[in-house]
Amino acid sequence: MAPPPVDYSLYLVTDSTPAILGDKDLVAVVKAAVEGGATIVQYRDKKSDTAQLVHNARELHKVTKPANVPLLINDRVDVALRAGVEGVHVGQDDMDLKGARELLGPDAIIGVSTNTEEEALRAARDGADYIGIGTVNATQTKDNIKSIIDTRGVQRILTTLVENKLGHVKTVCIGGMNAANSQRILYQSATPEKQLDGVAIVSAIMASTDARAASENLRSLIATPPPFAPNSKPQALTRDALVAAVPALIARTAAKKPLCHNMTNLVVQNFAANVALAVGASPIMSNNGLEAPDLAALGGSLVINMGTTTPEIRANHLKALAAYNAVGGPVVLDPVGAGATQQRREGVAALMAGGYFDLIKGNEGEIRTVSGAAGVKQHGVDSGAAQLSDAQRIEVVKTLARRERNVVLMTGSTDVVSDGKRTFLVRNGHEFLGEITGSGCTLGTTIASVLAVETEDKLLAALAGILLYEIAAEKAAETASGPGTFIPAFIDALYHLREASKRGDGAWAEGAKVEIV
Repeated sequence: MAPPPVDYSLYLVTDSTPAILGDKDLVAVVKAAVEGGATIVQYRDKKSDTAQLVHNARELHKVTKPANVPLLINDRVDVALRAGVEGVHVGQDDMDLKGARELLGPDAIIGVSTNTEEEALRAARDGADYIGIGTVNATQTKDNIKSIIDTRGVQRILTTLVENKLGHVKTVCIGGMNAANSQRILYQSATPEKQLDGVAIVSAIMASTDARAASENLRSLIATPPPFAPNSKPQALTRDALVAAVPALIARTAAKKPLCHNMTNLVVQNFAANVALAVGASPIMSNNGLEAPDLAALGGSLVINMGTTTPEIRANHLKALAAYNAVGGPVVLDPVGAGATQQRREGVAALMAGGYFDLIKGNEGEIRTVSGAAGVKQHGVDSGAAQLSDAQRIEVVKTLARRERNVVLMTGSTDVVSDGKRTFLVRNGHEFLGEITGSGCTLGTTIASVLAVETEDKLLAALAGILLYEIAAEKAAETASGPGTFIPAFIDALYHLREASKRGDGAWAEGAKVEIV
């Protein structure tokens, strides 16, 4: 008779060190966690002697076995045998999987820690019941971290397993997992063919003052899509459908007058506020991350603009990002000058690891930097000359959007925008936009304003913002004599297109120069 299937969704890994457990009783904490919903427990203790390990394992088993929660021992096959528990978890430097299987038998649960595609393939082929993937985020509970792989590393491993017909092997991720990031990591690491079967939690339960409540909360979060995940499948977007939908969406934006929270540099703040007003949004310019929870509760959107970046500003960005992610408020990242300096590259990495962005907007160099391309050089924050062909730009944008499960916009003489499945080229706009300060930043403001209204089809929202912005630029250029007179004419044009849309006159959208890729 085959053993019952194992639920890996909330995988508790114990930690008995004073820094994590404190003066709490290990068995009592695990009991509370199991009562709160932990579905599998791994006893990890690198310091106690064998007799103490066996004793502790037996005491833990008295808690887990009646609850039908498997108990595994980290590394020590001998302890697992003597305690009579359900299995073991081994690392790359511990007893090999095949040896553990010979000792424990075919029904034992055996998991293996993996950090690379090669390690995951080897473990799956050798018969691991599940694979632990990590380290996903930095963590204080382990010192021998080989590398942080983040969600893109998890995604690569899941894809590799599927490609090698090993997609049936269960997977959990580990490393800095907690209530604030578990939903996002589960969402962003998923591929169309495979998603994680659970998350391994250490400190978020073991260090908590109430392990039962912490487990209940985590179990609920793990079982629920994140607030920023769409609830419906995106529609097909033809050009005719866009021409009809875009003015209606602009009218909805003006009717709702959504809050558009801009965390941007002083050079752009005034222009961005005026653009937000012109498109029908209600702007607030605040770089104070402590205000973000209150602002996020108002149902608007956030723009994080890296035009001015310091460690202090980055910390405020991360606070605001967490606040908007928690309620599903759309967030736009504008990684200004991302490839120009090491500080900016580190800033991009920290932001990408710190939360979910519904849309990432940037020029070619910026988007390539976000994607992880090596050797991208930028001179300041200007876009510079294009280095890639149109086909290469399309591939970069589509790949990044699929990886991040969001919308990516690469601006240029031809814009490329994609959600990973649907991709468009937009050829609207005017050269005057490249002659004024903040045109790229305020495009982010425009898109974020529309995203606050259309949260289900984020690509449609992006296209609406792009077309409104760039067609307004074309109309403004008809009367402007240069960049100086272009700015007020541009704000006027945005306002007039918004008002026309409110009246039901969407003729302006016929000027859309879009191509479906």
